[in-house]
Amino acid sequence: NQVLEMFDHAYSNYMEHAYPADELMPLTCRGRVRGQEPSRGDVDDALGKFSLTLIDTLDTLVVLNKTKEFEEAVKKVIKDVNLDNDIVVSVFETNIRVLGGLLGGHSVAIMLKEKGEYMQWYNGELLHMAKELGYKLLPAFNTTSGLPYPRVNLKFGVRHPEARTGTETDTCTACAGTLILEFAALSRFTGTSVFEEYARKALDFIWEKRQRSSNLVGVTINIHTGDWVRKDSGVGAGIDSYYEYLLKAYVLLGDDSFLERFNTHYDAIMRYISQPPLLLDVHIHKPMLNARTWMDSLLAFFPGLQVLKGDIRPAIETHEMLYQVIKKHNFLPEAFTTDFRVHWAQHPLRPEFAESTYFLYKATGDPYYLEVGKTLIENLNKYARVPCGFAAMKDVRTGSHEDRMDSFFLAEMFKYLYLLFADKEDMIFDIEDYIFTTEAHLLPLWLSTTNQTISKKNTSTEYTELDDSNFDWTCPNTQILFPNDPMFAQSIREPLKNVVDKSCPRGIARAEERLGSGPKPPLRARDFMATNPEHLEILKKMGVSLIHLKDGRVQLVQHAVQAASSLDAEDGLRFMQEMIELSSQQQKEQQLPPRAVQIVSHPFFGRVVLTAGPAQFGMDLSKHKAGTRGFVATIKPYNGCSEITNPEAVKEKIALMQRGQCMFAEKARNIQKAGAIGGIVIDDNEGSSSDTAPLFQMAGDGKNTDDITIPMLFLFNKEGNIILDAIREYEAVEVLLSDKAKDRATIFKGKMIPNYIIDSNLEMENMDQKSSENDSHKPNSEEAPSESQDAGAVSEGPDGGGESSAVGDPDPLSPAGTHSASVSRADQDPQAPGPAEASAPEPACTPEDSQPQEQNTQTESNSKAHWDSKVQPMESILADWNEDIEAFEMMEKDEL
Repeated sequence: NQVLEMFDHAYSNYMEHAYPADELMPLTCRGRVRGQEPSRGDVDDALGKFSLTLIDTLDTLVVLNKTKEFEEAVKKVIKDVNLDNDIVVSVFETNIRVLGGLLGGHSVAIMLKEKGEYMQWYNGELLHMAKELGYKLLPAFNTTSGLPYPRVNLKFGVRHPEARTGTETDTCTACAGTLILEFAALSRFTGTSVFEEYARKALDFIWEKRQRSSNLVGVTINIHTGDWVRKDSGVGAGIDSYYEYLLKAYVLLGDDSFLERFNTHYDAIMRYISQPPLLLDVHIHKPMLNARTWMDSLLAFFPGLQVLKGDIRPAIETHEMLYQVIKKHNFLPEAFTTDFRVHWAQHPLRPEFAESTYFLYKATGDPYYLEVGKTLIENLNKYARVPCGFAAMKDVRTGSHEDRMDSFFLAEMFKYLYLLFADKEDMIFDIEDYIFTTEAHLLPLWLSTTNQTISKKNTSTEYTELDDSNFDWTCPNTQILFPNDPMFAQSIREPLKNVVDKSCPRGIARAEERLGSGPKPPLRARDFMATNPEHLEILKKMGVSLIHLKDGRVQLVQHAVQAASSLDAEDGLRFMQEMIELSSQQQKEQQLPPRAVQIVSHPFFGRVVLTAGPAQFGMDLSKHKAGTRGFVATIKPYNGCSEITNPEAVKEKIALMQRGQCMFAEKARNIQKAGAIGGIVIDDNEGSSSDTAPLFQMAGDGKNTDDITIPMLFLFNKEGNIILDAIREYEAVEVLLSDKAKDRATIFKGKMIPNYIIDSNLEMENMDQKSSENDSHKPNSEEAPSESQDAGAVSEGPDGGGESSAVGDPDPLSPAGTHSASVSRADQDPQAPGPAEASAPEPACTPEDSQPQEQNTQTESNSKAHWDSKVQPMESILADWNEDIEAFEMMEKDEL
């Protein structure tokens, strides 16, 4: 019932405030229409002005036994949705969300019609729309390889002069390999074989291009030549659903070749990528070598796939590790390191972990997974629920929100949570008769025997005979696999229950390092010494040259073409990546995490959380967990640069002031003298927002600031106006300054809790449209880091002028005292062998350019200078901002 209530809250708000737009913006209570909102880059490629969320939610309505709402929704889709828009969309997203949604809706519609109570008027209209959309996607397959272009114009196709697409050369493996279920189902439903033929051709090409010695595939591939562009391999972003669709294509279509391919890949995954409980990316040509030291959240689907495969033990292990991360951060960060620190803090309410939880419960019958599901529900209600739906988390560390509710939240999350808790009698049909697509759409298993126009067996491809007893289990089985041992899952989980709180367990030593004989392990960045002649010789062999800079630092540059071999070039790339990470880690003490400003008065009651920039002086909020709470007051003069003339209005309150005309520290001293208990500086640059600018820290004035004892936080203009608008409308506005957002139970501890909070079903009736819009704060962009990624420390200067710089001594990177704060890679020759091809060519740069680890000091005129690296770091830092920014750079091309 709780899941149903949450679904109703999200769905009704979409229909009321957003439909027919593609998605709901839950903070501002309006629809997201492409072209009318600031571009979010590739993320917006899922939007096609075709009421995405409604189509994606169709079969969820039936699973949740909302048949009347389903019938109304189908009529709206048939009547209102136009698929002939002049708009460029992602082939992958449109396939899994829109084509899959239409087919899933058609599947349950004909099921309901057969039952005789609902949908008696239905005559295959959704299937006709699906066929129309299928034909609109086919032009994307017009390549020599058969791999589709990543994008297509719904009206003009790909190569048409007005298409505005068709120039791309690369696509991700999952983008090209996650089509077979929907396209084959469309062919089987309609009898038109062309769709299944195209999808099979794309899958066949990827299989033929696998790395033969490791049986792994890369992340991105050239759609014309078939060359691997990114040669790292894992089970997360960019590859994930390719593996999923191989196994599920076997189940749905009965083609043994898909099972044989999956088994071959799965053997390689468990041999190289799986390091229980971790799943770490490796290089396809050298799979004993890890490609990175962090994992992305999309791999959370993999335990569920392992359940379908029948390999339960590693599924339990990885799932438990992910659950420990969730218990630490409330949600699964988009990426986290092998020692479970936040690498990328965003969480767009992804459903993959709920999916794996459902499958593990079906496989084991262990009630532990029901408790996991309850935790997910509680966290969604406590931290993500807002008056107009559920908002994505902009930062799991602070609890700040993003004005975003993706369609997959309704399509998948509530479906899996409902099925997790539902009894068989709660369902109006047998869910075992269907298979889930990667978007959790339902396709009936009887399609395997319908309109078979393609040979089942691909006899032209040879498969490796694998010695794997687990293959005996390879068939989806949702019955309890271990009825005689109910403690089976617990016995596997027990050793992992504290894995996140401890340091990451070391992976199994690589084979070539275990053996006394054989090649020596490659040089690791942590062992490198610039004074060691042997190390310098190894660098030369790897194509890495060493340059001594005038300031005493050492710069490393890699030219893959100068390496002795492709394997040496690959070692060189890994060494450079490690060195950049090492340099990043050594500067992390200079970084401060973001803080939170939470509006706790009526009618907000803690629901609105604004991400704020910290100060390098004043109260350290990370050491005062309760934070500072008080009503806000605007000071006079508003710039706070002279004695406060309205101290009676400021005393015992949190002072609001404008940025500019003097140092931040001077403002803090003036309001502290007037009796303020805290301060919020609001940017004076009209329209500035953390959407487009990085958070920065307020620097001191170069003097001792120990006399400042109150907390000071910085808000950009857009976020500051939310508080100013609230003052104009409600007069008395109370806020909480803290290291991260607090749940409402903590905020109102010891106080009378408003009825708004006691009854979560009540909506805030007194908030009109204006205050609803004011709830918006900083919709994030997944590609925003490409614009600007510096975490700056801002120092107010008199008259907005002047520029000062103090760069400390370089940090040693080795026992020999080698200074390697500057590490870079030169342009990679696209024709050169080795891993240089794994990432897009970029100019030679140093960490000051490519890794924004060093704080920037900005004056009022936005001039930048390095702030003194000798400033003592604040203790109890919540997270490592350096690695967060590095994650933005590394994941820009992951299409996460």
